[in-house]
Amino acid sequence: MFVAEQAQWWYAGQRAVAHALLEPALARLEAARGRPAILDAGCGTGGNLVHLGRLGRAVGVDLEPLAIRYCRERGVRALRARLEALPFAGDSFDAVTSLDVIYHAWVPDDGEAVREMARVLRPGGLMLVRVPALRILWGAHDAAVHSRHRYTRRELVRLVEARGLVVERATYANSFLFPLLLVRRTLDRLLRRTGSDVSFLPPPLEWAFRRAMLAEAALVRRGVYLPIGASVLALARKPASAGG
Repeated sequence: MFVAEQAQWWYAGQRAVAHALLEPALARLEAARGRPAILDAGCGTGGNLVHLGRLGRAVGVDLEPLAIRYCRERGVRALRARLEALPFAGDSFDAVTSLDVIYHAWVPDDGEAVREMARVLRPGGLMLVRVPALRILWGAHDAAVHSRHRYTRRELVRLVEARGLVVERATYANSFLFPLLLVRRTLDRLLRRTGSDVSFLPPPLEWAFRRAMLAEAALVRRGVYLPIGASVLALARKPASAGG
């Protein structure tokens, strides 16, 4: 992961789609408040923190000690903590991201994790959540990365809104490659394959798959909703007051 997340097509493409959702809203928030404080909840080895650090004052948390060590090697700030018990006061951050984390078996209560992320978010602040999508894509990869669940768009929106946030945008992603992924995951089940399918591909495929994801990011930045895909994202805002 430490090596792959800066260059491999899936990481680079997913990051482009996430930023296409987050950056316009974060720029408007920065115009009103100044440079934003950003928390990456479940930061892994810190690849996303590097990019979030260009948008604001970024810090991450992760449960895995090795991940924290790699974050320090990258030169980004990260603390060891569970998503369900964040070591920050309430109303501490202007934006919180959680990118492919709350689906994990190590997060047994995704609702509690979202509630805790909302607690540390300032009124009017932004939350971006990304999770794997659609049970039909369940395969060897999910077992390899300790998945607990794959979500529909409706499930994710309900999960976030049930914790007091207002979803402003929600879309699937990794849509153009969905047919290939569906075939791959179906074969996984039929042939009983094991192991993750996120890896470096031959250079022509790396280029093509990355271009497909960057094209999706361009559409998302223009406000297009993608109706199906291997991931689903929701951008939500914490109401400015109890009355919204």
